[in-house]
Parts: sequence; C-alpha cells; structure tokens
Amino acid sequence: MIRKIIRIDEELCDGCGSCVEGCHEGALQLIEGKARMVSELYCDGLGACIGECHAGAIAVEEREAEPYSEAAVMERLAPKGEATVMAHLRHLEAHGEMALLREGLDYLEAHGLQMSYRPESEPLACGCPGSAMREVSPTDTDSLPAQSQASELRQFPVQLRLINPHAGFFVEADLLLAADCTAFALGDFHSRFLRGKRLAIACPKLDEDLQSYVAKLSELIRVARIRSLTVLIMEVPCCRGLLKLANLAVAASKPDLPLSVAVVSVSGEIIE
Repeated sequence: MIRKIIRIDEELCDGCGSCVEGCHEGALQLIEGKARMVSELYCDGLGACIGECHAGAIAVEEREAEPYSEAAVMERLAPKGEATVMAHLRHLEAHGEMALLREGLDYLEAHGLQMSYRPESEPLACGCPGSAMREVSPTDTDSLPAQSQASELRQFPVQLRLINPHAGFFVEADLLLAADCTAFALGDFHSRFLRGKRLAIACPKLDEDLQSYVAKLSELIRVARIRSLTVLIMEVPCCRGLLKLANLAVAASKPDLPLSVAVVSVSGEIIE
C-alpha cells in the first residue's frame, strides 16, 4: 500500500541514536553506526523522530510500504511496561490517530493488561505534540491601537524552496528564517521580528528533502553575504529541526555569522 513512512539518509546520519530513543514504536535501531528501520510494520509515519535528528537525515515520504500494525507495535511495547505503552498511546492521540488509539486500547483489554489511560479531555504529554489539536486563548486587544499595522514583508516568494539566493535584495541583508506556524502564533510577528529583515520560511516536519534546504540556505548566506541570521521556531519538538538545519548551513558557509534564536509558544509568547 502507498502510505507515509520514514526515510533515513545514511550519508547524513552520524549514528547519534537520538531518533531511536524518540521512536515510541521501536521502528528504528542503531545498526553498524547508522539509524535504520528494522520493520515497516512498526513505523506509523507520524515523524516523532524528525525533531530528534540534529543532522537532518530523516524525512517523511509517501511510498509503497508494508501496512502499519498497531497490534504488532503493542506486542513489542507491552513487555516494556506501562510508562512505555502510555507514551505510545498519547503519541497516537496527539496526532489525532483515534482509530489506532482504539486498537491499542482494545489490545490491552483483550490481553488482560491492567494499564490506566487518561481520557482525551485531559492534557497529554507527548514527545511530538506538534500535531495536537488545541484551542489558544486570544490576546486581550483592548489596549491595542484600533488602526491596522502595515506589513513589514519586503520580498516574495518567502518559501525557502522557492527563494533565489542570487536575488539582489538579499545582498548583505539580515535574514529571518521562520517556521511556517510562527507568524500565526505571534500577534506582533511583523513589527517584532520581520521589520528590517528578509524572510525565508520552512517546516522541518512536513517539507521534504531537508538537505536541499541546507544547501539552499548555505548558498544564500555565502552568495548574498548575509549579515545575520535569526531563527524563529515554535515550542514543539519537531520544530527544532529548523534550528539544526540553520546550524548546518552556517557551519558550511560562514561559521562566524551572528545567529540568534527565539522560541514561540502556541499562545504567542516568546519562551526562550
């Protein structure tokens, strides 16, 4: 069947093992110094491991693959204890995979495994909460000026894949590399972060071929002689992949380039 599944670039993988620890389902193992998928049965394609990979070696792709088996995963996880099983089930819930979650709970019941699972209405901790549905309270606007604010966008397109590193307006510019969601979370995105900068946006979880992003950003820094780089990401773990991508690009092109980072909460606050 055609479905989403993890792809690992072994040339980029440095064998750190972080992705193995981040895979609740046990689909990945460290073999001969490289992260490798041991069975397509165990890979749910949700990408929890992407944010754990500092080398940008993991991506999600759609291809012919063996169907994912929740029963097979539960069989592997049950002997590891309740904490491991609960982490897996919360991982499924965070991604809205309610059918698989039901299968997991049915497995526990069918095998007489007495493990407590918190209802969906309670907040759930998950290693990859980027896909969790949540409602965010809007900022109190009573103190804000009534007039609309002008856009600070000074170039288009803004998607990193579409940017031309040789465009004149990038020369000696200050560059803002922002995760796609940040502009929607931050009420003052334009005035606080975009003003006076050129913009590139990307999503380290959903975009494909992240290595091409490293190459594109490296070329942009080198060719345009970028003066500074600001990386703006969300608080969810998978978003850290954008910072890792930026660090790789800077190291490959201009190691002394000033680089600053800001982390945004889903409620629109700068938390780091």
